[in-house]
Parts: sequence; C-alpha cells; structure tokens
Amino acid sequence: MNITLDIKREGRTPSRIAIDDVRASLPGLLEGHDPIVITDENIESLYPELLSPYRRITIGRGEENKTLDTVTLIYRRLMDMGADRSSYLLGIGGGIVTDITGFVASTYMRGTGFGFVATTLLSQVDASVGGKNGVNVDGYKNMAGCFNQPDFVVCDPSMLRTLPEREIKGGMAEVIKAGLIKSAGLFDKMEAGYDAVMNDAALLSDIIGEAIKIKAAVVEADFKEGGERKKLNFGHTIAHAIEKLSRRYIHGEAVAIGCVYEAELCRRLGAIGADDAARITAAIERLGLPTKCDIDDKSLFEALHLDKKRHGDKIALVILDSIGTSRVEEIGFGHLAELMEIR
Repeated sequence: MNITLDIKREGRTPSRIAIDDVRASLPGLLEGHDPIVITDENIESLYPELLSPYRRITIGRGEENKTLDTVTLIYRRLMDMGADRSSYLLGIGGGIVTDITGFVASTYMRGTGFGFVATTLLSQVDASVGGKNGVNVDGYKNMAGCFNQPDFVVCDPSMLRTLPEREIKGGMAEVIKAGLIKSAGLFDKMEAGYDAVMNDAALLSDIIGEAIKIKAAVVEADFKEGGERKKLNFGHTIAHAIEKLSRRYIHGEAVAIGCVYEAELCRRLGAIGADDAARITAAIERLGLPTKCDIDDKSLFEALHLDKKRHGDKIALVILDSIGTSRVEEIGFGHLAELMEIR
C-alpha cells in the first residue's frame, strides 16, 4: 500500500505522511540532509542496516525516559557532535522517540529541521502525526511541549511485524478512538476484533490509512487545538489520569480504558444510549484490550485537576452523540463529580 498525504503548514512546505516501505521512501525524503538519528535501544537492535548510514543518539525505552532529563542529555550529545541550526534530526521509533525528537528539534538552538519514521502502530496512527511534541514532568503527561509538524512521517506497516502483541493492541486503541469520534465505518471494521484485523493485511493497511486520514484532516483544520482538534482527546482525559497513577498500563491500554469510561460518562449525560456504550466496550474487548482499571474513581477525579484540558473549575470533555459523531463540552468539576459518583 502506497498512500501519500500532505498536511498544510503555515509559511512552509506541507508536512508529508507516507504510508510506504521505509527503504524505498526514506532516501528521497532525506535528499540534501545528513541526519542525526534519535532512536531507542530496541530499534537499534532490530534495524541495524537501516540505521548504519547515520550518526545516531540512542535513548532508553519506556515512558520513564520521556523527560526533560533525557532532552538535556540529547542536547549535550548534539553539542558534542557539533550540531547547529542547519542540522537535521530523524526520529526512528515509537511515540516516545518521536515526541522527544520533535521537542528537541523544536528547541535546540531555537529549531532544526526534523522528520520521523514511525515504527509502532500507535505512533503511525497518532503520536507522530499532527505536530504535538512533548515530555512528561513529575509523571504528568506532556506538561512541557510545543506544536511543530515534522517535514515528513514514514509509516511502514511491515515494521509492525516486529512488535509485541501488547503494543499492537495498544495502537488499536487509537484507531478505534478515531472511529468513535469521526467514522462509524472505521469503528465497524474494528469490531471484527484483533485476530481478524491482523490476519488480513489489506484490512490492516486500510484501517491505518483511514485513521491517519482522520487525524490529518482534524490537524489541518485546527493545528493548535482551538476547537475541532480537541476531539482527538476522547479517551485521553481518563487515560492520562490512569498513567499518572499507575505504571501497570501502557498508553494504548490506558486509552482503551479511557474510551470505555468516557463513553459511560456520555451515557450518563444522555448523549448516547446504553446499547452504544455496551457496543463500545464489547469492541474494545474483542481487540484484546482492558476495559477497566484497578484505580478508584476518587483518585482518578483528583488527578484530573492537573490535566492540560482544565480551564479553571471546568475541564473539556469529548462527548459522543453517536458512534462516529462527537463534540467538545466544558464540564464543571462539580458536575463531573456527580457523573463519576464521587462522594
């Protein structure tokens, strides 16, 4: 499958999303650049031939490395390598690598060019597309960050073959989220379940392409999250609280739980019916993802007070009016406490 999408960037050439074989597409995208690669230990061991032509900086795996300390270490390595504003950074990895690379490229010497090769399903359909770059502070997700789109993102579906099943399932949470907010048809395809999607290469490429197209269209319409882009946060309000309070769940698992939890809030608000809420839970279960967590509602509620989507005594929630149709509404914390049945 070879799909190319362009996302407009103000005052610059469009950001290109290429769903293609990385070895075929990368040389042309890097023409004129001698990139410094930022990657992690796992990618370094899996793709030595892909990385061998480039200078590189290798970071540790896992959310615990997505910090300002890691960013500072990369700055120092870049300085040691003589990198300047004309240097070019290439992030090859999953969402943590692309988030960190984008943040470093946007801030080192006030900005360098950069691109991504997204190697996980989650990074292909979500993290690397859209220009949000950030790191965590004291466990709170993406508290330091910026908006800056890469010059390109390469999404090669064949790279998913090296992923653990758990990570692929986690990426599917972002795909089903895209369907919930924007495409009933995509949601319908995801209802087939994990095995059906993974055993059908054409279907897998199709759902990756559709999820990317949804995010690309939303980002192009609302780059800095003034309104429409906030819909992409469905499931993430609860997910980020879960990730703050527990190391048990990877990001996609937290998003899956968040989608179920926030769908139930939509039901309690009267926006969707019990049948749709149950259908969402069942679809997520068929993808092999968790639908509940071991954190009590009061702790989740308290963690929401440090969410980036909070505005004073209100928080922006994504409300489903049906599967595939959504809107954003600010909910007061008092009302939210009632919906969550916090005593």
